Amino acid sequence: MERIKLSENHMRNLIALCTLGLVTALAQANEPTPKTAKPVAEPAKPAIASIRPNLKPATAAPAAATPAKSEEDTEVDLSVRIAEKLAELRAKQALRAEEAARARKAADARRKREAAMVAAVAVEAAKPKNGTHWSYDGEFGPENWSKINTAWAACNAGNRQSPIDLRDGIKVNLEQITFDYQPSSFNEIDNGHTVQVNVAGGNFLTVGGTTYELQQFHFHRPGEERVNGRGTEMVVHMVHKSYDNKIAVLAVQLERGDANPMIQTVWNNLPLEKLTTVTPSIVLNVNEILPARRDYFTYMGSLSEPPCTENVLWIVMKQPMTASPQQMALFSRLYPYNARPVQPSNGRMIKESM
Repeated sequence: MERIKLSENHMRNLIALCTLGLVTALAQANEPTPKTAKPVAEPAKPAIASIRPNLKPATAAPAAATPAKSEEDTEVDLSVRIAEKLAELRAKQALRAEEAARARKAADARRKREAAMVAAVAVEAAKPKNGTHWSYDGEFGPENWSKINTAWAACNAGNRQSPIDLRDGIKVNLEQITFDYQPSSFNEIDNGHTVQVNVAGGNFLTVGGTTYELQQFHFHRPGEERVNGRGTEMVVHMVHKSYDNKIAVLAVQLERGDANPMIQTVWNNLPLEKLTTVTPSIVLNVNEILPARRDYFTYMGSLSEPPCTENVLWIVMKQPMTASPQQMALFSRLYPYNARPVQPSNGRMIKESM
């Protein structure tokens, strides 16, 4: 019986050793840097009492209790070490779980912030834009006009924009334009884009069965229109409107030559400051800007500045008028460049007088 009991103790020791080895291996697998576990010294095997009869006195039997007590102590020690390893393993697992939870929480917060930023950008982009400042170059130039103000979308999205290159026109017998211009009072303003002259009522042109009244005229340098790729140094745009709000623009190109009396009258009354309106006490004769020949090109286009309204009737006089070098130089000091680039014609019909 004593031998059987010793064998059982020995078996328990082996099981404990295997368990400790398994726990140690699991702990090593969960550590970032593998460490060599110290080998656990196998407890010394207790001496097995002799079963040969009558070799030792009967009083020797109680001495076997000492190895048995040592076996129990070894088992307790192993159990403690196993418990410590399991506790260490559980602590590491809990720490990793806590770190993973923090990482997930941080990632979720980051995704929410990014989503909020994207939503804010989308909301801002969807807001109607109502800027009013524009120019002929840079950030506020023609390529960005439609981005400045929602109402100016046609500037970049329209398909009948002005100016264009007048080429391959259909030559036909166009009807004569009837001009009914009278010497009129006026005011003028340097509006930050050009010199604009607002003319009093009573000045009309009639074409295509529609009568248009002159509202204002202004200057561009260089001339915006091209005729077979050729432009001029300046141009006058005379903006008219019909009783039903249709718009017609008469363009008179300007080349260097003799001084023009109407232009000189305008230059003589220039305001001293931008955005200031001057109302002279004299009259202006708009007929002085019209050429002797009345043949012309015509097509449907747009205003050549914001809001780039389309469905505008354009009439471009074939014969240029002249302005003196001094008159040209004066305007160039104010506006060296205030012309919109040529726009695609997109297959529009262009008619010209024969």
